[in-house]
Amino acid sequence: MWPRGDSRTDSRQAAVIDVGSNSVRLVIYRVDGRAIWTVYNEKALAGLGRDLPATGRLSPEGVETAITAIRRFRALLDGWRAEDVMAAATAAVREAADGPAFLRRVREETGLAVRVLTGEEEARYAALGVLAGEPDAEGVVGDLGGSSLELVRLNGDGAQDGATLPLGPFALGAPRTLDLDRTRRVVEAALAPHASRFASRHFHAVGGAWRNLALFQMELADYPLRIAHQYEMSRADALEVSRLVAHQSRASLERMQGLSKKRIETLPYSAIVLETLIERLGVERIIISAFGVREGLLLAGMDPEVRRRDPLIEGCEALTAARGMTPDLGAALEAWLSAAFEKLTPVFGARDPVLLAAASRLADLGARLHPDHRADLAFEQVLRAPIAGMSHPERAFLASVAFSRHSAASATPDAAAMARVISAERRQRARALGSAVRLGCDLSGRNPRLLEKSSLTIQGDRLVLTAARGWEDMLLGEQTAKRAQTLAAALKLKLELG
Repeated sequence: MWPRGDSRTDSRQAAVIDVGSNSVRLVIYRVDGRAIWTVYNEKALAGLGRDLPATGRLSPEGVETAITAIRRFRALLDGWRAEDVMAAATAAVREAADGPAFLRRVREETGLAVRVLTGEEEARYAALGVLAGEPDAEGVVGDLGGSSLELVRLNGDGAQDGATLPLGPFALGAPRTLDLDRTRRVVEAALAPHASRFASRHFHAVGGAWRNLALFQMELADYPLRIAHQYEMSRADALEVSRLVAHQSRASLERMQGLSKKRIETLPYSAIVLETLIERLGVERIIISAFGVREGLLLAGMDPEVRRRDPLIEGCEALTAARGMTPDLGAALEAWLSAAFEKLTPVFGARDPVLLAAASRLADLGARLHPDHRADLAFEQVLRAPIAGMSHPERAFLASVAFSRHSAASATPDAAAMARVISAERRQRARALGSAVRLGCDLSGRNPRLLEKSSLTIQGDRLVLTAARGWEDMLLGEQTAKRAQTLAAALKLKLELG
């Protein structure tokens, strides 16, 4: 059984001020053990690195915009403990001749000491950020900022090998009109010495520009789940959208739905970098990460024991615990259900036990929702919840489980959309798991101790539900039999009560 983090004693607030080459941003987080939640996010597009290639200095207008934003951020954090606030600057401030003067001014006007990350640190924290959102991630991370591209190879614990390249849009010439051929030659020349070192089938794309390209690709494909984090693109889809954006005029880009108007000047440059990376590194699968350097800083500050926990399970537990529900029910359900479900053919491979543990933690999610609408509301909450550690198919699966936890209906809301995200086999398993969670909750009245008085197993073609001696009449009544029959039907098994 998965270890449980106590979200009531293991929770804190944290804030990160990120002074980047393009944007200056404040993100306030709630950290529940291993789960990281964004509760406030504000940015100013200062463009600090806009003039850096030409002058070697920060943009004067960008400096004023950044200082104003940081002064506001500091006011928003008035009363916070110093140890709960981190401030970090990346490539533009690191490389600019007047970077130290900018930092002195920030210190004088706000009292904040901003840490300047080296290129190696920036790459490492970007990799840790990807792992914060996907602990099993493998391959190469690419973090594209306004001035630089950080490449880093993942190993089991974090960054193994990193490089910083001057391939951010400002370093390549933005906001000037894109010279496609020249820019491509510059990108290819910069990547050539590193191509074999970072060759990988799996590429984790970090940075707002690439997230925007992914959202645009979703728009083109009419993809039903518009969530950037953990969205996957095939090589062909990513190349198509990159080439489309790179070849458009500014006027054409401004007319395209799904593209950020604030990024029109830099998106074509970002698209060329992505296209070249895919071709030169042999990338077959592109995974978008909404987590990056900021979340990497948070992960690095966690206790090693906390870091080893699963963010999906912790996130699901915290989501339910926030409603003041039974704290031990999820772990008890996981233990009760595992004996039966581990007998089934996996539908997500080695991820099946993790998803069962996560679904068990969501059992009480609908307890305070209107009973006539619990199933639909729980479905939507899980489908859209900002919980890390799950792919889009896994997200759709858990949402479908949450629906079946509260409804015997055969189809979830948006059934056609769900069919595009998860297979029929996975939808059927979600229905079975939701029915099993419902059975466990109704049999026990959501009392974890009563689950210990019964067992659920699969024996050949039979689903066997038994109660301890002397508990049969209290646990195996009409309601329990009805729920058990629904589960048996979903699993296509015969039911045996005893």
